Amino acid sequence: MALTPEEWTAMLLSLKVAATAVIFSLPLGVAMAWLLSRRDFWGKTLLNGVVHLPLILPPVVTGYVLLLTFGRRGAVGAFLDQWFGLVFSFRWTGAALAAAVMGFPLLVRSIRLSLDAVDRKLEAAAATLGAPPPFVFLTVTLPLILPGIAAGAVLAFAKAMGEFGATITFVSNIPGETQTLASAIYTYTQVPGGELAAMRLTAISIVISLAAVIASEILARRLAARQGGG
Repeated sequence: MALTPEEWTAMLLSLKVAATAVIFSLPLGVAMAWLLSRRDFWGKTLLNGVVHLPLILPPVVTGYVLLLTFGRRGAVGAFLDQWFGLVFSFRWTGAALAAAVMGFPLLVRSIRLSLDAVDRKLEAAAATLGAPPPFVFLTVTLPLILPGIAAGAVLAFAKAMGEFGATITFVSNIPGETQTLASAIYTYTQVPGGELAAMRLTAISIVISLAAVIASEILARRLAARQGGG
């Protein structure tokens, strides 16, 4: 059965939010994974715990922390609003931020596992030939971890598509602005006669999430085969 305009809007907004979340969190995810994999420093265990905290905390708690931090009256939110006109609370950009935070641990973990699997002798050989560290990373390390980066990005995208608790706490459930697939499903389950629409959106969510998990598994296998063949 065809989707209604409201359902299309929720689905397209979810795709927009998820894509934005992954695109902007990917560079930071690569840097964080490299830091945790390649460097030893005081507080590394604590940093690793903070990175993975969104996986453990109730999503509502994460959303509330985001509201306190990036809301119009929050320390960071007030600064961004005053100096750059950038507002996150109750905007789709806030939904993207919440989705990025919730998917960040999956992104970092996948990339870090790929970095841990890289033979450091290859990096050392390039370094002994006089290549600077950034060049070694771009020409040796990065090509080897690309499947892991792709797998992490896919998992983060799937997580962003299904994010609900942190998003609805931080940006509410505004149709056309912050109402994603998950929040639209919740809305339809609360109104009489909304069961059919909720079922349609649920089926779409299942298909997208399953496709993402399968793609991530395929990429992970390719990574294992590539490292084994190396």
